[in-house]
Amino acid sequence: MRVLSLRRQLRDRLERTQAMVAAVEKEMEARQMGISLTPEERFEVFGEHDPAEYDAEVEERWGETDAYAQSKRRTAAYTKDDWVRIKAEGDDVEARFAAALQAGVAPDSEQAMDLAEEHRQQITRNFYDCPPEMHGGLGRMYVEDERFTAHYEQRAPGLAQYVSTAVQANAARQS
Repeated sequence: MRVLSLRRQLRDRLERTQAMVAAVEKEMEARQMGISLTPEERFEVFGEHDPAEYDAEVEERWGETDAYAQSKRRTAAYTKDDWVRIKAEGDDVEARFAAALQAGVAPDSEQAMDLAEEHRQQITRNFYDCPPEMHGGLGRMYVEDERFTAHYEQRAPGLAQYVSTAVQANAARQS
């Protein structure tokens, strides 16, 4: 009996230790990405989404770019309140995109392109300088990368394609 009890205690301790290691690793990833929030604050702001989850991929793809460096510099100084504001801004424009889609507003209409421009300005204001042609590339990624597509499709079916088309139309309008 004592051996079984000891084994159970050791397994419980091992599980707690593994959970602590995972929490420390997530915190290290978040700090490397420039997010200086506690795990509790990150959950409050982002919910189940972990911004550090794709950090290695982002650094591999864009780590040598000016936009990446600029984003890391800016976000390193953000507080929880900054992240709450930025997330609210993003959620607001996404909700208005979804409302336009559901109202039957064409994605290449002036109204949809104005929303796309607001989205581009949010990126420029909060993360990195995002000229129209770069934003057009992001728009394509919203339908080419299933993770982005899934994000938009959670809000409204067809939204990923709608936002992509609006963003690309806005980029063309400005070129």
